[in-house]
Amino acid sequence: MRVPLSWLREYVDLPATETGRDVQAKLISAGLEVETVEHLGADLKGPLVVGQVLTIEELEGFKKPIRFCTVDVGQANGTGEPQEIVCGARNFSVGDKVVVVLPGATLPGGFSISARKTYGKVSHGMICSSDELGMGDDGTHGIIVLPPETEVGKDAVELLELVDEVLDIAVTANRGDCLSIRGVARETAIAYGLPLRDPALLDVPGPNAFGYPVKVSDPAGCDRFTARTVTGLSPEARSPIWLQRRLQKVGMRPISLAVDVTNYVMMELGQPLHAYDRHQVQGTIGVRRAQEGEKIVTLDGVERKLHAEDLVITDDRGPIGLAGVMGGAHTEIADHDPAEEGAAATTDVIIEAAHFDQVSVARTARRHKLSSEASRRFERGVDPQAASAAAQRTVDLLVLLAGGTAEAGVTEVIAPSAPHTITLAADHPDKVAGVTYGRETVVRRLQEVGCDVYGQDELIVTVPSWRPDLTDPNDLAEEVIRLEGYENLPSTLPRPPAGRGLTGRQRLHRRVGRALAGAGYVEALNYPFVSEQVFDQLGLEADDPARRVVKLVNPLSDEEPALRTSLLPGLLAALRRNDGRGSHDLALFETGLVFQPRDAARVAANLPVDRRPSPDDIAALNAALPDQPRHVAVVLAGAREQAGWWGKGRPADWADAVEAARTVAREAGAELGIRKGQYGPWHPGRCAELTVTVDGAERVVGHAGELHPRVLKTLGLPARACAMELDLDVLERVGDTVPQAPSISTFPVATQDVALVVDAYVPASDVEEALREGAGELLESIRLFDVYENAEQLGEGRKSLAYALRFRADDRTLTVDEASAAREAAVALATDRTGAVLRG
Repeated sequence: MRVPLSWLREYVDLPATETGRDVQAKLISAGLEVETVEHLGADLKGPLVVGQVLTIEELEGFKKPIRFCTVDVGQANGTGEPQEIVCGARNFSVGDKVVVVLPGATLPGGFSISARKTYGKVSHGMICSSDELGMGDDGTHGIIVLPPETEVGKDAVELLELVDEVLDIAVTANRGDCLSIRGVARETAIAYGLPLRDPALLDVPGPNAFGYPVKVSDPAGCDRFTARTVTGLSPEARSPIWLQRRLQKVGMRPISLAVDVTNYVMMELGQPLHAYDRHQVQGTIGVRRAQEGEKIVTLDGVERKLHAEDLVITDDRGPIGLAGVMGGAHTEIADHDPAEEGAAATTDVIIEAAHFDQVSVARTARRHKLSSEASRRFERGVDPQAASAAAQRTVDLLVLLAGGTAEAGVTEVIAPSAPHTITLAADHPDKVAGVTYGRETVVRRLQEVGCDVYGQDELIVTVPSWRPDLTDPNDLAEEVIRLEGYENLPSTLPRPPAGRGLTGRQRLHRRVGRALAGAGYVEALNYPFVSEQVFDQLGLEADDPARRVVKLVNPLSDEEPALRTSLLPGLLAALRRNDGRGSHDLALFETGLVFQPRDAARVAANLPVDRRPSPDDIAALNAALPDQPRHVAVVLAGAREQAGWWGKGRPADWADAVEAARTVAREAGAELGIRKGQYGPWHPGRCAELTVTVDGAERVVGHAGELHPRVLKTLGLPARACAMELDLDVLERVGDTVPQAPSISTFPVATQDVALVVDAYVPASDVEEALREGAGELLESIRLFDVYENAEQLGEGRKSLAYALRFRADDRTLTVDEASAAREAAVALATDRTGAVLRG
């Protein structure tokens, strides 16, 4: 809603020093969103005057018609002599009054005017159009032609109201009253504590039997219909400059006097109106629902097929308008056009001011894709009590400006209704805001809004007709709070009960994120939506549980209708996207929920809204949801260590993915088993299966390693990319996050190395596990430090694994015999389990 400050001042006596910025600040404080303040004519500099065209000489020999004119500008040029001006426009004649800008002036946009030679003549100024003056579209697309009675030499800046400030307000859906100057003026008056001159307070004659006949067949769709008639309008009457300028400032284009007046009153009072050519209306005006298949040609010239739910205005022939949206072309006001012979201008009009159902108008406008200024207001709520005043205001302006006669007949069809009342505890706004306002402040603020308030501790509040958005006590509390100022609400932090900090799951989630970030990974948050085709791309078996997905009824994209069962699709897509943009050395991680459907599908019950849900209600709701375990995953590609003066660097490989799993397990306090595995997208020879022991049974919780070349090719990923994924919830379940102090012995360590030759297919982890178990409690640590393969020395299909064993006792210095005995026991068990043979 665009609100000119000059128009606003008519209804509120703002201090002369108040600017548009000052009013903007006040209205924003009151809860209205004033987006901008436009300064019209801020860079306009005179002289800009009214002139009368004396002569016109047509210049020949140019590609476009050019006219050399002499214009009388009075004493504005200092000499009183006619001003010589070259002009290309052709919509004016000798004797017309026009707007002339003289040398030395500056037009909007910083365009300076000076005498200059053009088309073989010297032009001393310019004859202006509305666009050149920044006035907006006036419908002529040419020079401004002023009324004949305009005084020559008069200052055109003042005449055309070129200097003004316009507030652009983004009106929310619940504040339809602010889609009018009246509504914004009321808010301004409240904000400044000034009285309001309500433009709707008019003397309106009561209904009588002489008005134009109207029949409302659907009172639910139209609860009020006012009709007034004005006859004898002058066909030559035009909208005065002040009316045209106000319409232009609010963003509307002047059309004709009758239409301009209805638009003006709509912008002033917020009540949409429509004017019918009385001679084109046949019989009684009716309001009813359309018949399926009926058609109407609207004012925009489009034939529309009506729906049975459309509310229409009719006469004896059928529909003549879409109620609250747009009128019909058959009863359109005809303007006087001297160029059209036999064209009869409208001299008698019927004014319609009605109140239509919000939902009905909104659905009709959307059904026909036809939004209008009228429908925009009806959708948000129009003051039904303003219809009579708006009709009277329209009649008064037509009589004043077009010399018409208001007929004595007044038609009003009104469906009985009672004012809306709300019972409000006087301290309810205090409880909502956490501030003590007091009863007097609450009553005063509600009365300023327009409410009638009675009662002491319990208030009976009658809501004004222009505020249909006030429906319950919280709405009234919001009015008090916003008028007292949201900025005056104290800032207070909530006080959570002691012991209700982060849950163990949340703490683990954060620790894992910090640990991976510290290891050089970057967190990537991805959407949880996937397509089922991605499981084929990842090489999952047809019976893989990960293929069982939860599908959305209303997905954001039809291509991704399912919720993820793995974090890898989103992470691999992020890896591909970043690699395609030139980032080739990547290490990404994500922690997030995956979704696993339950075996038995359940329908969630609707939770109560009048009370807090009980634990049973919440448990039933959770039981209907899919399982949502939290996973952690990483993906790597390119260099893991950069090359430089310190060395050659190295590429990321499967061992980095396994180490990421170890990092996560350490944060969870879980003991992670790592062994050779084979699953889905991973390379069968470079895949580690990750296990933990749950309730005495081993359970696979994830995989890590290098991805299969086929998967890399299908997904367009860089070569040798690696990945890891773990079930973080299972790790939390088996982990022990209580910090354990290390045991530090004061006795020296005894180191024993052992090299074992095993078959190439034997995993090093199996050999290490046997050595650890066989060495017993004296073993402090074991480390694989060499892997050696040589067919000539070891034999075909054999490899050597060299381990460093560290032995230490807490209470004594170990002897060589004790350390050797522990080493031999470890080798013996490894030999028994894996077939290992001591090398050498």
